[in-house]
Amino acid sequence: MSSESKSRRGGWISRRDARRRAVELLYEAAQRELSPAAVLRDHVGSPEVDVIGDYTISVVEGLEAHQDRVDELLAEHAQGWTLDRMPPVDLAILRVGVYEMLWSADVPDPVAIDEAVGLAKELSTDDSPRFVNGVLGRIGGIADRLRAVL
Repeated sequence: MSSESKSRRGGWISRRDARRRAVELLYEAAQRELSPAAVLRDHVGSPEVDVIGDYTISVVEGLEAHQDRVDELLAEHAQGWTLDRMPPVDLAILRVGVYEMLWSADVPDPVAIDEAVGLAKELSTDDSPRFVNGVLGRIGGIADRLRAVL
């Protein structure tokens, strides 16, 4: 598994930075009430925004394709929380984590969870890392069964 991905402009971007960028794009899409793919299209190649790596594009496009299933799983496993009640940053982080666990074959489940928790520590509230860990941990516990039926 490579920890870097090529950007559209030729530079290398770490997977961690690519995940963070995916979360930022998902958050922006939610705030602007646009699809993540539309926000991505607005940004790719734009000289006014930071470079977007291939892995970020892969995650955002993959989430667009699987968002209904991802949101179903989050609603089912976020005990006591609806998606509408979740802070938008936490929801974006959780979506990236679930996508990576279930559709990114080269990302082990513990890595997806750990990276999501790290993003929650960096970008959200003091309670968010525990919340993200709990939700993704529950989904991670059944991830093999979920992948078998996807």
